[in-house]
Amino acid sequence: MPKIQRAILSCHEKQGIVELAAFLMECGVEIVSTSGTAEALAEAGIPSLGIADFTGVPEMMNGRVKSLHPKVHAGLLGLRDSKLHAEQMRAYEMKWVDLVVVNLHPIQALAEHPALSTDEVVEQVDIGGTAMIRSAAKNFRYVTAVVNPERYPAIIHEMRAHEGGVSYSTRYRLAQEAFACTAEYDRNLAEYLLNSQPPAD
Repeated sequence: MPKIQRAILSCHEKQGIVELAAFLMECGVEIVSTSGTAEALAEAGIPSLGIADFTGVPEMMNGRVKSLHPKVHAGLLGLRDSKLHAEQMRAYEMKWVDLVVVNLHPIQALAEHPALSTDEVVEQVDIGGTAMIRSAAKNFRYVTAVVNPERYPAIIHEMRAHEGGVSYSTRYRLAQEAFACTAEYDRNLAEYLLNSQPPAD
Protein backbone atom coordinates (compact mmCIF):
# COMPACT_ATOMS: atom_id res chain seq x y z
CA MET A 1 0.00 0.00 0.00
CA PRO A 2 1.61 3.28 -1.08
CA LYS A 3 2.26 5.78 1.67
CA ILE A 4 1.00 9.31 1.04
CA GLN A 5 3.98 11.63 0.89
CA ARG A 6 2.66 14.59 -1.11
CA ALA A 7 -0.83 16.08 -1.37
CA ILE A 8 -2.45 18.85 -3.39
CA LEU A 9 -5.30 20.67 -1.67
CA SER A 10 -7.58 22.98 -3.65
CA CYS A 11 -10.93 23.49 -1.99
CA HIS A 12 -13.78 25.91 -2.59
CA GLU A 13 -15.55 24.48 0.47
CA LYS A 14 -13.11 24.83 3.38
CA GLN A 15 -15.11 22.68 5.82
CA GLY A 16 -12.74 20.26 7.54
CA ILE A 17 -9.74 21.08 5.37
CA VAL A 18 -7.71 22.61 8.22
CA GLU A 19 -8.16 19.48 10.34
CA LEU A 20 -7.21 17.23 7.44
CA ALA A 21 -4.17 19.36 6.59
CA ALA A 22 -3.06 19.39 10.24
CA PHE A 23 -3.17 15.59 10.26
CA LEU A 24 -1.25 15.40 6.98
CA MET A 25 1.38 17.73 8.42
CA GLU A 26 1.72 15.48 11.49
CA CYS A 27 2.29 12.55 9.13
CA GLY A 28 5.10 14.41 7.35
CA VAL A 29 3.12 14.84 4.12
CA GLU A 30 4.23 17.72 1.91
CA ILE A 31 1.20 19.93 1.30
CA VAL A 32 0.80 21.84 -1.96
CA SER A 33 -2.15 24.21 -2.18
CA THR A 34 -3.81 26.77 -4.39
CA SER A 35 -4.11 30.36 -3.21
CA GLY A 36 -7.48 30.36 -1.41
CA THR A 37 -6.77 27.10 0.38
CA ALA A 38 -3.24 28.24 1.24
CA GLU A 39 -4.68 31.32 2.95
CA ALA A 40 -7.04 29.22 5.06
CA LEU A 41 -4.19 26.91 6.06
CA ALA A 42 -1.83 29.80 6.83
CA GLU A 43 -4.43 31.35 9.13
CA ALA A 44 -4.41 28.07 11.06
CA GLY A 45 -0.60 28.01 11.19
CA ILE A 46 -0.23 25.20 8.67
CA PRO A 47 2.49 25.80 6.07
CA SER A 48 2.00 24.74 2.48
CA LEU A 49 3.82 25.09 -0.81
CA GLY A 50 2.00 27.26 -3.32
CA ILE A 51 1.07 25.63 -6.59
CA ALA A 52 3.17 28.22 -8.44
CA ASP A 53 6.22 27.30 -6.35
CA PHE A 54 5.54 23.63 -7.02
CA THR A 55 5.32 24.06 -10.79
CA GLY A 56 7.82 26.91 -11.12
CA VAL A 57 5.30 28.91 -13.15
CA PRO A 58 3.16 31.72 -11.72
CA GLU A 59 -0.60 31.81 -12.08
CA MET A 60 -1.46 33.21 -15.49
CA MET A 61 -4.36 34.85 -17.29
CA ASN A 62 -6.15 36.10 -14.18
CA GLY A 63 -5.98 32.68 -12.56
CA ARG A 64 -7.30 30.76 -15.57
CA VAL A 65 -4.04 28.80 -15.70
CA LYS A 66 -2.40 27.67 -12.48
CA SER A 67 -2.56 23.91 -11.91
CA LEU A 68 -2.63 22.94 -15.60
CA HIS A 69 1.02 21.96 -15.67
CA PRO A 70 2.99 18.77 -16.48
CA LYS A 71 4.53 18.75 -12.99
CA VAL A 72 1.06 18.42 -11.54
CA HIS A 73 -0.37 15.91 -13.99
CA ALA A 74 2.75 13.81 -14.46
CA GLY A 75 2.91 13.55 -10.67
CA LEU A 76 -0.67 12.34 -10.64
CA LEU A 77 -0.79 10.15 -13.75
CA GLY A 78 2.59 8.44 -13.62
CA LEU A 79 2.67 4.70 -12.96
CA ARG A 80 4.81 4.11 -9.90
CA ASP A 81 5.89 0.65 -11.04
CA SER A 82 6.93 1.79 -14.53
CA LYS A 83 10.67 2.18 -14.98
CA LEU A 84 10.09 4.51 -17.94
CA HIS A 85 7.74 6.77 -15.98
CA ALA A 86 10.14 6.89 -13.03
CA GLU A 87 13.07 7.75 -15.30
CA GLN A 88 11.07 10.53 -16.96
CA MET A 89 10.06 11.94 -13.59
CA ARG A 90 13.71 12.07 -12.54
CA ALA A 91 14.84 13.52 -15.88
CA TYR A 92 12.42 16.43 -15.61
CA GLU A 93 12.81 16.82 -11.83
CA MET A 94 9.17 16.03 -11.14
CA LYS A 95 7.63 14.58 -7.99
CA TRP A 96 4.84 12.07 -7.39
CA VAL A 97 1.56 13.36 -6.00
CA ASP A 98 -0.25 10.78 -3.88
CA LEU A 99 -3.37 12.59 -2.68
CA VAL A 100 -5.60 15.19 -4.30
CA VAL A 101 -8.30 16.95 -2.28
CA VAL A 102 -10.45 19.13 -4.51
CA ASN A 103 -13.98 20.37 -4.22
CA LEU A 104 -15.46 22.57 -6.89
CA HIS A 105 -17.39 25.84 -6.80
CA PRO A 106 -20.90 24.49 -7.45
CA ILE A 107 -22.08 25.53 -10.88
CA GLN A 108 -25.70 25.18 -9.77
CA ALA A 109 -25.24 27.93 -7.16
CA LEU A 110 -23.59 30.20 -9.71
CA ALA A 111 -26.28 29.52 -12.29
CA GLU A 112 -29.03 30.42 -9.84
CA HIS A 113 -27.36 33.69 -8.83
CA PRO A 114 -29.59 36.42 -10.30
CA ALA A 115 -26.84 39.02 -10.56
CA LEU A 116 -24.44 36.90 -12.63
CA SER A 117 -24.41 37.02 -16.40
CA THR A 118 -23.64 34.01 -18.58
CA ASP A 119 -20.13 35.38 -19.16
CA GLU A 120 -19.58 35.71 -15.42
CA VAL A 121 -20.80 32.17 -14.70
CA VAL A 122 -18.62 30.70 -17.44
CA GLU A 123 -15.63 32.64 -16.13
CA GLN A 124 -16.02 30.78 -12.81
CA VAL A 125 -15.94 27.34 -14.47
CA ASP A 126 -13.22 25.27 -12.81
CA ILE A 127 -10.88 23.72 -15.38
CA GLY A 128 -7.78 22.99 -13.30
CA GLY A 129 -9.71 21.42 -10.43
CA THR A 130 -11.70 19.07 -12.64
CA ALA A 131 -8.51 18.13 -14.51
CA MET A 132 -6.74 17.23 -11.26
CA ILE A 133 -9.72 15.21 -10.07
CA ARG A 134 -9.81 13.24 -13.30
CA SER A 135 -6.05 12.62 -13.35
CA ALA A 136 -6.04 11.45 -9.74
CA ALA A 137 -9.11 9.25 -10.19
CA LYS A 138 -7.74 7.67 -13.37
CA ASN A 139 -4.62 6.64 -11.47
CA PHE A 140 -6.50 5.27 -8.44
CA ARG A 141 -4.07 2.35 -8.19
CA TYR A 142 -1.58 4.83 -6.73
CA VAL A 143 -3.42 8.08 -6.04
CA THR A 144 -6.22 8.99 -3.65
CA ALA A 145 -8.81 11.44 -5.06
CA VAL A 146 -11.10 13.13 -2.54
CA VAL A 147 -13.94 15.41 -3.68
CA ASN A 148 -16.24 15.28 -0.66
CA PRO A 149 -15.37 16.85 2.73
CA GLU A 150 -17.42 14.14 4.41
CA ARG A 151 -14.67 11.67 3.45
CA TYR A 152 -11.92 13.46 5.39
CA PRO A 153 -12.43 11.53 8.65
CA ALA A 154 -12.26 8.23 6.74
CA ILE A 155 -8.99 9.30 5.08
CA ILE A 156 -7.52 10.15 8.48
CA HIS A 157 -8.73 6.81 9.89
CA GLU A 158 -7.24 4.83 6.99
CA MET A 159 -3.91 6.60 7.12
CA ARG A 160 -3.68 5.90 10.84
CA ALA A 161 -4.59 2.26 10.29
CA HIS A 162 -2.27 1.70 7.31
CA GLU A 163 0.90 3.59 8.29
CA GLY A 164 0.17 6.61 6.13
CA GLY A 165 -1.55 4.83 3.25
CA VAL A 166 -5.11 4.46 1.95
CA SER A 167 -6.41 1.03 0.97
CA TYR A 168 -6.96 0.04 -2.64
CA SER A 169 -10.68 -0.56 -2.10
CA THR A 170 -11.09 2.93 -0.66
CA ARG A 171 -9.10 4.53 -3.49
CA TYR A 172 -11.34 2.71 -5.98
CA ARG A 173 -14.55 3.90 -4.28
CA LEU A 174 -13.20 7.44 -4.12
CA ALA A 175 -12.37 7.30 -7.83
CA GLN A 176 -15.98 6.33 -8.54
CA GLU A 177 -17.18 9.30 -6.52
CA ALA A 178 -14.66 11.59 -8.22
CA PHE A 179 -15.79 10.73 -11.74
CA ALA A 180 -19.43 11.07 -10.67
CA CYS A 181 -18.57 14.53 -9.33
CA THR A 182 -16.99 15.75 -12.57
CA ALA A 183 -19.84 14.22 -14.61
CA GLU A 184 -22.43 16.07 -12.52
CA TYR A 185 -20.41 19.29 -12.76
CA ASP A 186 -20.28 19.10 -16.55
CA ARG A 187 -23.95 18.11 -16.77
CA ASN A 188 -25.01 21.10 -14.66
CA LEU A 189 -22.88 23.41 -16.76
CA ALA A 190 -24.28 22.01 -20.01
CA GLU A 191 -27.86 22.39 -18.78
CA TYR A 192 -27.16 25.96 -17.71
CA LEU A 193 -25.78 26.89 -21.12
CA LEU A 194 -28.66 25.13 -22.92
CA ASN A 195 -31.16 27.19 -20.95
CA SER A 196 -29.30 30.51 -21.11
CA GLN A 197 -29.20 33.23 -23.67
CA PRO A 198 -25.81 33.33 -25.38
CA PRO A 199 -23.70 36.34 -24.45
CA ALA A 200 -23.26 39.10 -27.01
CA ASP A 201 -20.67 38.29 -29.66
